[in-house]
Amino acid sequence: MTKKALIIPAAGSGRRMQKETPKPYLKIGGVSILEQTLRPFVLLSGLRQVVVATSDEYLGVAQQILESIFPEKVETCVISGGEERQHSIYNALQELTSVDLVLVHDAVRPFVAKQHIEECCRVADQFGAAVLGVPAKDTIKRVDDQQFVQETPNRAFLWQTQTPQIFRKELLEEAYEDAIRHDFIGTDDASLVERLGKPVKMVKGSQSNFKITYPMDLELAKLRINN
Repeated sequence: MTKKALIIPAAGSGRRMQKETPKPYLKIGGVSILEQTLRPFVLLSGLRQVVVATSDEYLGVAQQILESIFPEKVETCVISGGEERQHSIYNALQELTSVDLVLVHDAVRPFVAKQHIEECCRVADQFGAAVLGVPAKDTIKRVDDQQFVQETPNRAFLWQTQTPQIFRKELLEEAYEDAIRHDFIGTDDASLVERLGKPVKMVKGSQSNFKITYPMDLELAKLRINN
């Protein structure tokens, strides 16, 4: 059985949410977003480790959440997050032991479906790197720094990337080490792997796997929980 580790970067603030409490610790239906995000992974076959990178003041809270929902056979760890999301994930990678696949999932995507996680794992095991996403439904424009349109890419080849993003452990480690050497900050983990010239396979997910970023997203999440 493929051994897996899950990394959750949860050090983001509530600035864009206009809340004092960091987004992962806001509650929906009496349960924190972080806990709801973690639950689809609890019964994932082969899961050996879970590492959450979070802000210092929430280290204890995150550890309590992990211990309350994961069985003893899953090793859990909470670490301090870095200045950037990428730094948090690099620090989390240092905590991993002997696993085959590493899953990286946003702390505020609580509605990912277990079957999509499993399919993404299967594809990553085959190709080395796989990410969940959905085809772009809107026309996308590429603009210059003055917001003048430069290009309208063919929408048929455009996807909105989600998480989890899943990689063979040695590949993700190589990508992060290369990014550090070249002082490169990517927009997601897959972009670091792409820099190495390695293939990343897109796996179709669902529009319901949205990221809670703005107040409107939080209201949408509350409606989904309550219905």
